Amino acid sequence: MNEHVNQLRNQLDGVDRQLLVLLSERARIAGAIGKAMESLGLPKYDPAEEKQALSEMTKHNPGPIDQAALERLFKEIYALSRDRPQTGGGRKLLVSRQTKSEDTMIRVKNAVFGGGSNVLIAGPCSVESREQLRAMAAAMKSVGVGILRGGAFKPRTSPYDFQGLGPEGLKILKEVADEYDMVTISEIMTPSQLESAADYIDIIQIGARNMQNYDLLKAVGQMNMPVLLKRGIAATLDEFVLAAEYIMAGGNGQVMLIERGIRTYEKWTRNTLDISAVPLLKQETHLPVLVDVSHSTGRKDILLPCAKAALAAGADGIMVETHPNPQAALSDAAQQINIDEFYAFCNGLRGSGLYGGKM
Repeated sequence: MNEHVNQLRNQLDGVDRQLLVLLSERARIAGAIGKAMESLGLPKYDPAEEKQALSEMTKHNPGPIDQAALERLFKEIYALSRDRPQTGGGRKLLVSRQTKSEDTMIRVKNAVFGGGSNVLIAGPCSVESREQLRAMAAAMKSVGVGILRGGAFKPRTSPYDFQGLGPEGLKILKEVADEYDMVTISEIMTPSQLESAADYIDIIQIGARNMQNYDLLKAVGQMNMPVLLKRGIAATLDEFVLAAEYIMAGGNGQVMLIERGIRTYEKWTRNTLDISAVPLLKQETHLPVLVDVSHSTGRKDILLPCAKAALAAGADGIMVETHPNPQAALSDAAQQINIDEFYAFCNGLRGSGLYGGKM
């Protein structure tokens, strides 16, 4: 072979090795920046900053690399520095066990989600009044349940059904939670509601109907708040996981998944509880996985066995809808359990031997 060609190839090999060293050093520095940002309570990676850096880098292109090709190259370099290497036809997902092998644990006040710590979330479908919420919070607190859910914005199938109290409902939720020292969860429907809602709640819930509301997913991805993401009414697990990826891709790693049943042809339950989703999501992702037994079944008589099944499958927590007077509830009256039924539900979980965490 021509000696000159061999020399050039040797030079190329040397440049490749130098590039590898530089790429490794860049990844190390980018990782250090990410950890420093995280310690300050900020998103690990700033998409706007990366976009600006890419724009500046391509301005200095000396050639002969095509400008578009150079942009693609540096996008991949930035992805590598974010620990998002390519796999097959796309990036390795941030939610994946391949990216992070250990369980993600999310701490909110005294509650811990994930990492083998089970939680119980309870409360009414809708915040209706201060008296209603105080009665339920007092009952929950008396049995050691400290995570209160309550809807202020209610996406309803019919436009004539109760749509929630809106901002006033969030204020009531915060007042009651402060009184009883509880963690709060409430659904937010639009990006425009997020900023004001953050003053009143601890965990943002994205409901089933909004699982693929990508503007909302991107917006919560820019926030430093825990997010409880519900599976869509007919969403595949791929679609569910990719919805979570939207949030994490924005820099917010505080994501929890909740199975709430999917729509099938079965009519004996409100939806079909996909128990298999629990071990699959636990196996494929590092995120906490919970199960909403109320929306998935719509039946009070099977809430407890379904909750036991979820915990046996590895769920990190259970959500159940409760109301002091379900018959008078303004939404989901048929599936909410009253205070005595709630006590029986808690006792059943404790007696099962499956519940091992702080409620």
